Amino acid sequence: MLYHATLSTGHGSHSAGADKRDLSFDFAKGILIILVIIGHLLQYVIYRDNGYWDSPYFKSIYMFHMPLFMAISGYLSSRALLRKSFARSVNERAIQLLLPTLFWFALLEAAKVAVFSPSSSIVGGAFLNDLVGSYWFIWATFASFLVVKVLLTIFRRLSMWIVCISAFAVAVLPVTFSIAPSIRYTYPFFCLGFLLSQSTEYRTHFLPRNRSLLMFFLAAIACACFLAWGKDTYVYNNLALIHDTASAEQVLLMFVGSAAASWIAFEIIVQLWKFSSSTRMARFVAVELGQSTLLLYLLQGTVFRLMDLVQFGELWDLSTRISVAGMLGVSIVVIAMTVRFLVRDLGWLSRIVVGTSPRSEAIKAQSATS
Repeated sequence: MLYHATLSTGHGSHSAGADKRDLSFDFAKGILIILVIIGHLLQYVIYRDNGYWDSPYFKSIYMFHMPLFMAISGYLSSRALLRKSFARSVNERAIQLLLPTLFWFALLEAAKVAVFSPSSSIVGGAFLNDLVGSYWFIWATFASFLVVKVLLTIFRRLSMWIVCISAFAVAVLPVTFSIAPSIRYTYPFFCLGFLLSQSTEYRTHFLPRNRSLLMFFLAAIACACFLAWGKDTYVYNNLALIHDTASAEQVLLMFVGSAAASWIAFEIIVQLWKFSSSTRMARFVAVELGQSTLLLYLLQGTVFRLMDLVQFGELWDLSTRISVAGMLGVSIVVIAMTVRFLVRDLGWLSRIVVGTSPRSEAIKAQSATS
């Protein structure tokens, strides 16, 4: 999800290890990062921490956006997971994901010290909460990559079955500290994406031949889960923890609903890309936003964490909240694109801030593989 990867141009026809980048995945990532920002705008601006759990807009986004992001991440990770050594793949992924995270975390803490109370970043668990909680999806992505790579390294012949088993085992693991519930919720989707990235034989084994019937069935499940979805279905509230019949129902609803909604959402996004890929807007979403998801995620995470410390909007009407949310969302995108433009040719600064290689290095690497 959050890093540059190369794919075949034919969706679903080759493994993720092909040499040509598939912009449909970038388009999907661009759409999803927009939904991440919209979801946080709903939470922090429009509803302002009051009633967003019951919002149909909030629910429709949160049912699938992070699970689908993680599934795409697993799909795009297959080259590094299968073809690179353990040390090299983990080192590259740590530099790619964690180095920019630490930079934006340092920027967040500096802003808190300069603008707000200096003690707000160091008292209690606020410091660790900022580092882990503000950017939880980065840590979940890295942890998922690391676990799967370990399994593939240890269990060579039965590795695919072991990955399947691990998806279930992690999901039911009764660990609830820090961001562990979010990792347990998204890890199975990383595994699913990775497994679907394998050969046609694997996809044929997992997927039925009647695609239309499958889509209808999944759409029906997604709609039913949407209607049944409530406050206790979100992983932030149920912690993906089963301790009685009611909690088991909510956790099952969460996983089934997210899986069905993610599949339907991805199919819709792919079809949208097929019809609009020649337009400027679609290309912007794919090339500019889809290839900057790490930067956009880190920037919006920093902004919304700072908004926790600001009191505003209590007396605003709905139209004002929507206007402010729209301006803030556009500002986040504009700032991210500006930052990307400014640092793209600045060597290691590009790696530290954006998480990608400088443009000149990327062009050389692409030329070497073409």
